Amino acid sequence: MTLGAMDGICTIDPPEVLIYVGRQDFGPSAACRTIRSFPMTLVQPDPTPSDAQMVDLFAGPGGLDVAARWLGLSVAGIEWDENACMTRRTAGLETVQGDVREHGPAEFPHATILAGGPPCQTYTVAGAGAGRKALDQVLSFIARMADGDDITTELAALDDERTGLVLQPLRWALEAHHAGNSYEVIVLEQVPAVLPVWEAMASVLEPLGYETVTGVLHAEEYGVPQTRRRAILIANRYRRPVLPAPTHRKFNRKAVKESADQPALLPCRSIGEALGRAEPFVLVSNYGTGGDPKARGRRTSREPAFTVTGKVSRNRLFSDVGELDRLSVSEAGRLQTFPADYPWSGKDISQQVGNAIPPRLAAHVLAAALGRELPEDFLDSVTRTRWMNFEGAIAASQLTEAAYEGAMV
Repeated sequence: MTLGAMDGICTIDPPEVLIYVGRQDFGPSAACRTIRSFPMTLVQPDPTPSDAQMVDLFAGPGGLDVAARWLGLSVAGIEWDENACMTRRTAGLETVQGDVREHGPAEFPHATILAGGPPCQTYTVAGAGAGRKALDQVLSFIARMADGDDITTELAALDDERTGLVLQPLRWALEAHHAGNSYEVIVLEQVPAVLPVWEAMASVLEPLGYETVTGVLHAEEYGVPQTRRRAILIANRYRRPVLPAPTHRKFNRKAVKESADQPALLPCRSIGEALGRAEPFVLVSNYGTGGDPKARGRRTSREPAFTVTGKVSRNRLFSDVGELDRLSVSEAGRLQTFPADYPWSGKDISQQVGNAIPPRLAAHVLAAALGRELPEDFLDSVTRTRWMNFEGAIAASQLTEAAYEGAMV
């Protein structure tokens, strides 16, 4: 067996799965260590129905799943990307590797919560924009799905088939409803451009007995050390849902003092605080550059980072004495509020990190969807807890749950 390092990824001949320990860097000088290796095989879905309380579509490396585990929920995720699946399995997350379109609610008969964050490449400002161009067509598909039409062939004919993946959560919700086993709670997240799609889905879910709420959340208002916006849909069959209340102030460089309507909110969490770096520095981001290096955004270590993307490995850090080491994998994950020891595995790790929803934001959304109030300092505590020693987070009885009829989970 031979071991090498290339582009920040350990390589082995013959191919094997690596589980990494210690510091990981994105750059070619990364030191890679392995504590265990085993032959790489494609794991087929277990034919036994899952016992999970929540099913996560397009689960990625586990942003929503980590949040669910913090809240004491069992969760299974469907994800097609082998690298993300490697991370998930190393983290101990129940994983079905496959195409969401080829699976359905019957495989998860105990799940009462449907969650998901469909791929955003065709919708995001960092992508080509095929989703924005096809928005009217996607909205018409939603109306037809509500009428029971089969649109599979037309979705496959889209210029970019990823555009139609945003409709899969609605397909799952309708299929479960028609089978007489409706999900009690539905939570969906995507880039802000998808908000009209969530609003259209809400109008389909409401006649089925759901109450809904949609909106765009700013991640820094929930303790995430970066400015990131996400469009959210929450649907609940037992209570009127509300979006989670902010716990931190919205980032505003020009703000001199607290606004009168936000006196109790905490300051934004900064890059330096999240990374535990005491020395002042400036982070130069790739985000929003449009390919122009001169347009790269700069944030000081006292401010939240720009949106963490799949290009996070290109971010550079500078202090008064010169350029510092680039972000390690662990540090990039911490800007997304993953635990410091989260076991990122496989290839394209920076893309995995950037694609994920920050678990801290996801926890706020899930708690709001379930009518639960998070104890003070709870998320500060769990984000500091070592993931590999994590044993089920917190019992449901330790969370304050709003009183309403119907068992949620």
